[in-house]
Amino acid sequence: ALVFMAIVIPVVMQGISIANRAGVGAERKEIAVQLAANMLNQLSISNLGKPQGVWDFEQDYPGYAWSMQQQAWPDGAMQQLTLEVTYPLQGRIFAVELSTLVDDSVQ
Repeated sequence: ALVFMAIVIPVVMQGISIANRAGVGAERKEIAVQLAANMLNQLSISNLGKPQGVWDFEQDYPGYAWSMQQQAWPDGAMQQLTLEVTYPLQGRIFAVELSTLVDDSVQ
């Protein structure tokens, strides 16, 4: 019985650790998507011009940063806004991207 426990306990603990890391990763990705959607909505309805560089979300979400790319849509009447949010997870940087189209006459 002790040998069985010595084999099973490390495997169970490793499974719990993997599940915990997956949960933290999913939570951080969900936050990044929400931040990207909110910022993309703000940028698409306001006339902020073209923000250049990388911006952070200040003290509200430490470690999360965003950048935006704007390019002409092929038909010429629209602009494509692509917002990328980066976030740290276990010593690595991950990113999510969201895009939308805006009327060129509004920008």
